[in-house]
Amino acid sequence: MASQTSTQSHQSAVSLAGSWKLVGGRALTLQPREAGVLRVAQGGLWATTDGPHRGPLNDQGDRFLQAGEQLQLRKGERVVIEAWMAQAPAYFSWDPLPQPVAARVRPADLIQPVEDLRLALVLGARAAGRLLAALAGLAWPRRERPSLADRAFNAHSSACRAHGAMS
Repeated sequence: MASQTSTQSHQSAVSLAGSWKLVGGRALTLQPREAGVLRVAQGGLWATTDGPHRGPLNDQGDRFLQAGEQLQLRKGERVVIEAWMAQAPAYFSWDPLPQPVAARVRPADLIQPVEDLRLALVLGARAAGRLLAALAGLAWPRRERPSLADRAFNAHSSACRAHGAMS
């Protein structure tokens, strides 16, 4: 917990492992330096948070939390907590939320995406070339090439004419 002050006196006795004890008639103000969760381990807490408050107009930021319940706080959000019952202490814990860790990129992680991109560019260039050739064929039709059978017949006719036969 980043900062903690008491409006009446500071509570330092901790009875439950990992928890803080807050006796009845005492109040504690918390203002965390990082986002986290206030969890009630035993008893009950009355928690009042700073505004602005979301929800109905009569919501003044008061929450009554019982054992097992929690209240998530943003960075710098101030909350005043008191034991719900004057005769019974409340035990609570504060757990910061995990901070996101920036992912590190290793050079080896770049090899496969670069290779995929290279292959995509090669295949794209081939497809673009075939598309341009097909479009050019539509714009400027080619003369039909004679088939193999036509070529053989023409060769035979040429040979006959060369020997003086008329076809």
